[in-house]
Amino acid sequence: MSAAPDTAPHTAMILAAGLGTRMRPLTDNRPKPLIEAAGRTLIDRTLDRIEEVGIPRAVVNLHYLPDMMRAHLSGRGSPRIELSDESGELLETGGGIVRALPLLGERPFLVINSDNIWLGERILAPLLEAWNPATMDVLLLLVPKETAIGYTRDGDFSLDAGARLVRRGERPSAPYVFSGAQIIKPEGFADAPIGPFSLNIIWDKVIASGRASGIVHDGGWCDVGSPEGLRRSEAALE
Repeated sequence: MSAAPDTAPHTAMILAAGLGTRMRPLTDNRPKPLIEAAGRTLIDRTLDRIEEVGIPRAVVNLHYLPDMMRAHLSGRGSPRIELSDESGELLETGGGIVRALPLLGERPFLVINSDNIWLGERILAPLLEAWNPATMDVLLLLVPKETAIGYTRDGDFSLDAGARLVRRGERPSAPYVFSGAQIIKPEGFADAPIGPFSLNIIWDKVIASGRASGIVHDGGWCDVGSPEGLRRSEAALE
């Protein structure tokens, strides 16, 4: 069952405020989202994904070298972009979303990291089609750990028989990696902390309630977290 039109996301939150420390020296003089992979910036690749599935609005948060981001994004016509300024304080993933909530509205919204590259077309379409607000408060797009290009850690989640998220916990590994795209309801942030905090805090509450689900993308995906990850992603794109 997919979401009804009045509950389907029509706004995306792009997380683009990080310092990009693992990407140094490439981020010494530019924000990580403005690094190019195979001739196109990471932020534009992310916006392309949103545009190709018909989401008309994107909220982008800014912190590091924000004027460079503003200048670059001012030249983009679609989707319509609004900015959430975090230049005074880096708020992490959860705090950044809380800051942007007045711009995101009351409907469920897409959240997408600006440092992941998916291979193929309309990658976000299955995520949107699988979203069911009657049974879900969050839906994560996952990829199999063994096919994740540039990924070097031990995996994040498994799925139970109902496609609900199960944390790796104390196990040595988990079969799936969070790919950087999700749908989440704004109600999940009702009791959220003020200031910097990780989105993991929200996830853990929803997982405990049994309303956190996952869907597996079995196509290509690249973790662009370091210069080596960028090199491998460019090889995959080309």
